Order: sequence, then structure tokens, then C-alpha cells
Amino acid sequence: MKSAVSHKRFRQIHLDFHTAGDLPGIGSEFKPEEFARTLTDAAVDSITLFSVCHHGYSYHPTEVGVMHPKLKFDLLGEQLKAAHQADIRTQIYISAGGNEVAAQKHPEWREINPPETWKWSCQGLLQPGFHKLCFNTDYTNYLLELTREVLERYPNSDCLFFDIVFQNQCCCPKCIRDMYAQGLDPLVIADRIKFSDQVMRNFYQRIYDLVKKINPGMGIIHNTGDICTHFPDVLPQFDHLELESLPTGGWGYDHFPLSAALARKTGLDYVGMTGKFHGTWGEFGGIKHPNALRYECSAMLAAGACCNVGDQLYPSGKLDETTYRVIGEAFREVREKESYCRDAVNRAEIAVISAAGCGLDSVSDVGLSRLLLESHFYFDVLLEEMDFSNYALTIFPEGYKMSRTIRDRMETYLSKGGKVLFVGDCIADLKLPVPWKITAKNSLNPTYIFPIPALCPDFVSTPFVIYGANTFIQCAQKDSLGKVYDPYYNRTLEHFSSHQHTPQKPAASKYELGAMRDGVTVLAYNFFSIYYHNGAVVLREFFEKLIVSILGGKRLLVSNLPSVARTTLTVDAKHRREILHLLYAPLVKRGEKTEIIEDLLPLCNILCAVRTSKPVFEVKLVPENRPLPFTFEGGAVRFEVDSFTC
Repeated sequence: MKSAVSHKRFRQIHLDFHTAGDLPGIGSEFKPEEFARTLTDAAVDSITLFSVCHHGYSYHPTEVGVMHPKLKFDLLGEQLKAAHQADIRTQIYISAGGNEVAAQKHPEWREINPPETWKWSCQGLLQPGFHKLCFNTDYTNYLLELTREVLERYPNSDCLFFDIVFQNQCCCPKCIRDMYAQGLDPLVIADRIKFSDQVMRNFYQRIYDLVKKINPGMGIIHNTGDICTHFPDVLPQFDHLELESLPTGGWGYDHFPLSAALARKTGLDYVGMTGKFHGTWGEFGGIKHPNALRYECSAMLAAGACCNVGDQLYPSGKLDETTYRVIGEAFREVREKESYCRDAVNRAEIAVISAAGCGLDSVSDVGLSRLLLESHFYFDVLLEEMDFSNYALTIFPEGYKMSRTIRDRMETYLSKGGKVLFVGDCIADLKLPVPWKITAKNSLNPTYIFPIPALCPDFVSTPFVIYGANTFIQCAQKDSLGKVYDPYYNRTLEHFSSHQHTPQKPAASKYELGAMRDGVTVLAYNFFSIYYHNGAVVLREFFEKLIVSILGGKRLLVSNLPSVARTTLTVDAKHRREILHLLYAPLVKRGEKTEIIEDLLPLCNILCAVRTSKPVFEVKLVPENRPLPFTFEGGAVRFEVDSFTC
């Protein structure tokens, strides 16, 4: 696998420029020297600049598209020239799925989506917004000609960035005709998805063939809304991955770590993309606190990613002073630390086989990611076809359906000492090599659990509620993880008790919380989605003890970090070092539902024990290069960090 971020720039700007045709003075205040100076003063070393925006306008002369009606010169060309003279890497942006000029001139090119499907931007006939275009129409030919023109006009850029690259379940006349021609039924969701996938494969191939024919050295990025894991075989056509994840823009602070955990297993370099906005894209005048941007860039470095901050250029073409002062604070800090990340790859003890193919929209995968992050376990997210043989533990979340191929691989993995954990709905049909009886699902919900003493949270001595129903597991007592207690009855119109639900019966049911034997562990509940919705501390503490037990006590890090802190461990073989990232900021809720970071408070007296198989000769805080006292014994290096901030 390629080393993450082996040759990429670490301090990138994504300079949005979606500008309506009736706005005046486009580029009127653009000054090349000022543009370059503002970027270099903010420690920027890479930037994405616009050829074609969502409105459909080109920001340069064009014989194919429509130049912005209020633009009088080649703005893109001047921006590229200024950036290159300042040794700033450039990517050229082309809006692929959204082009309002094309959508208005050719309404037959628009996607028509069934009512129950998600819609991008414009949500209804009488609402303002961009219209998603269908890649199965002649629009794709138009887009290819726009791309050809950019390749011929600006051959010295480094990469093309295509945005809004996905095909929803389209029912436009051409898609319906083509589905029927292939024997697919437009009334069947699965057939619509199958056809959309075909359209996307064709789109990726046509873009790749065109770009490589004209300029073989030009990189390609497709912003697909996830990591393109529905089509893993096309990933070699990508230059790298850009993981769009604006914490305050709807993604939240849990999204990026999960996204990066999958991206680092694709073999591609990857870049984290946040935004300077308090909210999301297009928020003119919006600016987040500098400490939030410091934390978000630090989180990208910790996850093995380069850093990308989204901005939106004002119509005048002048960069905003406040924005680049704030970005500069974060990027100068990145510049100090990036040398410790350039050749480093993630070290993980746990593999998570994604339940959703991608996982980023899966409640189960997000819940599991939170549990692992809060418990400070190191993990990677894998697609089914990826190799999990070198991990100490492999987790299969609820909803996972095991194929024959992966069953064979799992049996080989177990025979060599690997451990597996299966959860909830996926365990009923597993045919596991263990003598347990797994049958129907309980009709009672919620239920109560009481783990065995070794797995019980330290502050618990009685059964506690879990908001879910259990799959029935019966096993020998020595295999049991604990008991399930039923409530007296469900809350119904027929009978109810108290404000929420009835208490548990005094005696345990005959069913188990879970079971463990011969490297196989099962949990009776959809534990990860339950944690996603409920977040009870008792559930996390039970889970942490369970994972430590499965690992035989050999976790990579033991520390006194709080659960809201984050930590990753990377290996830099080139420089013979391991890098432990410690990351912390308190989240607070502002407005109706936005989590923000404002204050960065120091953590003090952090005790760390890192398991490593190689002798350790030095421990130091970087980038300060301050040596720390340490001991090395029993396969672990132990030291204390007196304090750190962010």
C-alpha cells in the first residue's frame, strides 16, 4: 500500500466560486500579487480554482460553455499563473452534476427522481436551488467538451476536481427507456439503483479516457459524496481522495474519523476537507472560531490526512482578510507538524467490516466508530474484499450479511489466532463453529442486562436498561458474557407502568447477553445502533471491557485520557519512529443542533503506555523536540505528558 500523504501538499484551500450571472463586478478587485501574498502569508501550498461553477458559468473565455456575463478577463488563467509563481499547487474545479445554465437550456437533461429519494439542492418546483443533471443524457457529452477545453487551455495545472459526481435513481424519459431496453423495471428500486450504477461506471470511464488521452499526467478527483466505495475498482482512476466533512455543516465531528478509517485502506492518498464557515458552503460572512479550525486540521493530521479548508471567493475576486488570518493560524501549526506525518501510516489493532458498503451513512458503523474512538482503540474500516488477516480483532456490525468467500477467510483467520465479534441481527444465520443455540428475537423492548463481573462497569452492581430487543442466545455458563432480564411487559394501550417502561423481573431470563469461545464472540443486541441513538456510558464501559477481554488485555494504548479525547498511532518506518497523536477539545452545542469548538483547554498529567514490539531509545514531544522521561519494559513504553492543548 502507498504511504498516506506521500507526495501531497498538506495545506490546501478549496476556493468555491458559485456566482449568479446577475452579480456585478466579477473579478474587478483581483490583483495577482495580492492574491498570491494572501495565500502564502496564510501558509497555503495548494488551491482548487474554478473553471465551471454550479450556476454553469465559466471563469475564463470559452467556446463550449458560457463565460460569466460580468467577467471581463481570464480570471482562472490569472489565478493559476499567480499560484504557480508562488509555488502553490493547483487543481481546477468543474461542476459535473450541477450546471444551471445547462439545466435551464436543456430541461431534458435534468434528473427526475422518485418522491421518496434524496434530492440534491433544489427540493421542489417552487424552491430556489440548483438542478441535478443526469449523466445518462447528452449532458455528459457537453461536460466532456467543457473538460476537453480546460485540458487544452490550462495544461500546467496539477489536477481536475469534478464535483457532484453521483447519479440518483433517475426516472427521466431516457433512463426509463434505457432501463426497459435492458430488461430492468423502473418501478423496482433495486433495478433503478442497478441502472444508476451502470451510468456511473460509464461516466468514470469516459472522464478517465478523455483526460489521460489529452494529458496523461493530469490527476483526477471525483467528489462523490462518499469515498466511491460502491465502485472500488474505479479508485485507481483517482489521483487521491478528498473527504468532504464540514463538522458544523451537517457532518458533525464523528464523520471524518470514520471516513478516514476507510480511506486509509484504499491505497490512495487522502485529504480532509473542512470549511472556514460557521455553518456550511455558501455562507458569506460566516467564520468559525480559530480554535475550531486548529482542532479540525489537527484531527486531519492525526488521521493521516492532508488538510483542506473550504472558502468562498467574493464576486470581486478579492480574498477575505479575516478568513486567511484564521486559516493561517491553523496552517502554520500544520506546517510545523507535517514532516512527522508525511511518511507515516496508521497502526491499528481492530478491523471493522463495514455494514453499509461505505459505512458513512450507516447508524451501525457510526455507533461502532464512536465506541472505538471514545474507548481509544485503534481501528481501520474495511470493505468486504479487503484483507483483515493481520488484525488482532475483526468486528462484523449488525446488518452484515456474510458471503461464502468471507466465511472461508474468517475460518482461516480464526485458525491462526484471530478474533471475531458479531453483533445483533447478523448472528442468527451465521452457522458459527461454536455449540451455541441462537434463535428468534425477543418481542420485549426495552430489556435489561447484567454483565459478568469482569465485564461490568465499575460503578454498576445491578441490571441496567438497554433500549433494544435481544436475539435469543443460549450457551454454557462458562461462555456467557452476562444475563438478560425481561421487563414485565411492553408499554401498550392495554397496560403500562410509570412514565416509560416497566422494571425488570427479579429473575433473569434463560438467555444470555452474549457468548465468547474459541476466538468467536457474539452480542445479542444491535449494540452499535443502540449506542448511536442512546449513548449510555454504561454501554460504552461494558463494550470497552469486552474488547480488552477479547484482545487478551493487549491493547495498543493504555492511558488516562478522557473519553472525549481522540488518539491515533502511526508508524514512520523511514525515520524509525512511531507517532502518538493526542487530540482534545470540548464540544458545546450552539443554536438548535450545531456542535462547535471555541475554547481549547489543556489536559494535564496524561499517562500513556504504548505497546510496541521494538526497543525504544527516545520519547519526545514534537514539534518542540522536548525529551520525555520514559521506561520500556514488558513490550510497552510508558511516559507522562505533563500538559498539551489541542
